[in-house]
Amino acid sequence: MEAPVEAEVENGDGDSSCGDLCFMDKGLRSISELSLDSTLHAINLHCNNISKIEAIDHVWNLQHLDLSSNQITQIEGLNTLTKLCTLNLSCNMITRIEGLETLINLTRLNLSYNHINDLSGLIPLHGIKHKLRYIDLHSNCIDSIHHLLQCMVGLHFLTNLILETNGEDNPVCRVPGYRAILLQTLPQLRILDCKNIFGEPVNLSKINSSRLQCLEGLLDNLFSSDSPLNISEDETSDSLISNVPEKDLRPKRDTDMTSESEYGNRKECNRRIPRRSKIPYYSKTIQTIKHHNKNNPFMSCNRKMKQPFFKDFYVRSSLANCNTLEESEEQKKELIKGDNSSSEDTTYRTLLQQLDQEREKRWKAEQAEKKLRNYIDELHKHAKEKKGFHTLAMLTTDRLKEIIYKERNSKAQLEVMVHKLQNEVKNLSIELIKARDQQEYHIRHLRTLEKALEKMERQKGQQQAAQIRLIQEMELKAAAADREINLLRTSLHQEKEQVQQLHEVLTLKEQEHRKELETREFLSDAEFQEALAKEVAKEERKHEQDIKEYQEKIDTLNQQYMDLENEFRVALTVEARRFKDVKDGFENVATELAKSKHALVWAQRKENESSSLIKDLTCMVKEQKTKLAEVSKLKQETAANLQNQINTLEILIEDDKQKSIQIELLKHEKVQLISELAAKESLIYGLRTERKVWGHELAQQGSSLALNRGKLEAQNESLCRENESLRKANERDNDALRIKCKIIEDQTETIGKLKVCVQEKEEQIKVLQEKIIEIQKCTQEQLDEKSLQLDDIIEKLERHNERKEKLKQQLKIKELELEEIRKAYSTLNQKWHDKGELLSHLEMQVKEVKEKFEDKEKKLKAERDKSIELQKDAVEKLHSMDDAFKKQVDAIVEAHQAEIIQLASEKQKYIDSANFKVHLVEEEMRELLQETCKNKKAMEEKIKQLAFALTEIQREM
Repeated sequence: MEAPVEAEVENGDGDSSCGDLCFMDKGLRSISELSLDSTLHAINLHCNNISKIEAIDHVWNLQHLDLSSNQITQIEGLNTLTKLCTLNLSCNMITRIEGLETLINLTRLNLSYNHINDLSGLIPLHGIKHKLRYIDLHSNCIDSIHHLLQCMVGLHFLTNLILETNGEDNPVCRVPGYRAILLQTLPQLRILDCKNIFGEPVNLSKINSSRLQCLEGLLDNLFSSDSPLNISEDETSDSLISNVPEKDLRPKRDTDMTSESEYGNRKECNRRIPRRSKIPYYSKTIQTIKHHNKNNPFMSCNRKMKQPFFKDFYVRSSLANCNTLEESEEQKKELIKGDNSSSEDTTYRTLLQQLDQEREKRWKAEQAEKKLRNYIDELHKHAKEKKGFHTLAMLTTDRLKEIIYKERNSKAQLEVMVHKLQNEVKNLSIELIKARDQQEYHIRHLRTLEKALEKMERQKGQQQAAQIRLIQEMELKAAAADREINLLRTSLHQEKEQVQQLHEVLTLKEQEHRKELETREFLSDAEFQEALAKEVAKEERKHEQDIKEYQEKIDTLNQQYMDLENEFRVALTVEARRFKDVKDGFENVATELAKSKHALVWAQRKENESSSLIKDLTCMVKEQKTKLAEVSKLKQETAANLQNQINTLEILIEDDKQKSIQIELLKHEKVQLISELAAKESLIYGLRTERKVWGHELAQQGSSLALNRGKLEAQNESLCRENESLRKANERDNDALRIKCKIIEDQTETIGKLKVCVQEKEEQIKVLQEKIIEIQKCTQEQLDEKSLQLDDIIEKLERHNERKEKLKQQLKIKELELEEIRKAYSTLNQKWHDKGELLSHLEMQVKEVKEKFEDKEKKLKAERDKSIELQKDAVEKLHSMDDAFKKQVDAIVEAHQAEIIQLASEKQKYIDSANFKVHLVEEEMRELLQETCKNKKAMEEKIKQLAFALTEIQREM
């Protein structure tokens, strides 16, 4: 531990009257339990239970902090304490050094009695910016000399390092040659482990006490040494006897002191301001300087003695006055000896000469007194002017403080506004992300609906094409049937014509046979009968053969006709089945259309809801735009106000610069006036001594001179009183001037610091303004992008609405087309019914023709018996006709069989293609049903997500 810890505050009861706070051994667990003022300069929280450094960020002016004997484990929360000079964290549980980067003014650091083994936190303190001079690290766990040197090399101002005291050290101190290595690698060190470079022990308490004494002398000089007019006649005589005044031999040193000594001196100064000591400090200061030089050669080397110019001048003038007094005393002695030896004439002449000289001197003294009075009046005027300057300076400082306070408030408000804007931007970004998700969800839903509609349209087109193909095929089949019917009709007409021709031929043959019979000569009955029997037998054989052939032909034709009837029946049953299938497919398509219409209505409702949501979101975005515009206007106004304040501050700073220049000029004038006053004071003192000597001499002379001497003495006494009063007034004025000059110097320093703070705050404000402008630009760009996206979405929605209307119109057209197809289907059905009736009518006609043909056959058989004779002549013609007829019938049968084979193959192909198409349609319908089910599930999930998102938005709103 340090012997004297200057940072400790003497007010043990938590007094903060001098800007200091002391709560030693109060059982505090956290610094946040205290209400700390931002104007505190010193805080002493020794011997408490504090475990964390917190709640001191706002104490901007803190210079001394003592947190020793606590339970702190980490150095943190000191980033804002830029004015901190001394930091005492001894007797804690710290393991590494960190968090000291921003402590620019830190000069003393005490981390003894901890568990530190990592010094990497000292590396950011390297360089000229940081002024760390004293580090106490004894009783820790530092074991690496390489790490120690790496962390200490860059500390340019480090002069005192303690790693071992009174046997309490670190593991690194046991390394052989550790002291030589440190002193070689750290040439800036002057004291290592309480020993100087030469290994001599150094007492830190004596060094600190000598610093305090020297600073006390300096502070006393500030209030006493600059007032030569406040010295009494006895003190001036003593100073003349000693030949050296106390005020001149008081040394002034450079202020290369640690902040702890300055803090102690500041406290001593505050305690000693009310009293003014007139006791000479010469012997004490000489002793302290000697003692300090003996015990601390380093301090004696670095600190030099300085004396102001006016003090040297005053010493010289006082010595000269002393020499003149000695010469006047010698002259007196010689004159007295001359009186005893010489005559009265010589004495009278010498007395007259002396009187003349005294009158001249008196006249000169009166002139000097007049000049002094005028000069004192001028000094009073200057003092009044300086008082005016001081009041102006105080007013300007008050104004600057008010402006800085306002700037701090405005900065805090701006930070609050920035935080609010950042929160609003975050909320807006979240809402925009949600809106984008909803838009994407709606777009996906619309795309799925479009795909479903396209698939439905494709299916409808395919169904319509299939129906058209079926209708065309049915029409082709009907045309083929019509052609077959026409062919049958033509064949029947041809057969009827052939039958008629045969009847005509038979009638002709009968007529010819009759004629031949009429013209033929009849033979005898036996011959005739034999010939007839032979011919009849022949004809009967031929006729039987012909009948067999015709019967076979008729059986074949009947068989073919029955096959045709069976084929027509099969074709009708197939067509009926196809019609049923088409009808079922139409009903299924109708049900699917109803379902798709229901899905379209549901999708339209959802789209309406999504459009309302999008409208609400657009309204929200517009409101946010208006809010952002208002915020931007407020920012611009605040920026304009800040710029105005900054301009006013710059004007005030320029005024302060001019006033500081004037104050410096006044200081130089004051120094000159003080030197002139010291010279004139020495002259006045010499005149007084001469007046006393001449008064004693003139008292021995006649009564005539006694009255004049009494008058002169009375005048001189009055003048002395006036001079003393003027001296006192001048001393008071000088004291006031000194105080004011010091106040002005402090104000200039505070103004400089305020300027630095203002510049830092201006830079911070600029950074904040740039950040705000960047945030505004980003938000504006995001809003523009989102507005563009919303416009695109609105355009897409309009396009979708237009497409929906078109689809609705197309659906209406398709419904009309379906109605037309239904009508066409009904007409075709009626046609097929009519054709079936025609076919049944034709069957009846064929049966009737068949019956008529059989009746005619019977008649022909009856007539055949009669026309056997006629048949002989007609056999050849019948054979020829028979051959021709066979050829025609064979050709017709072959053509009919070929047509039947073609029709059967075509029917088979058509059936196969129809079955394949039906299979494809069924697969497509299954896929459509699966896709519709999936789309329904996806839509339900999306609707649930939308409802959940809307409920969250409503809760957030």
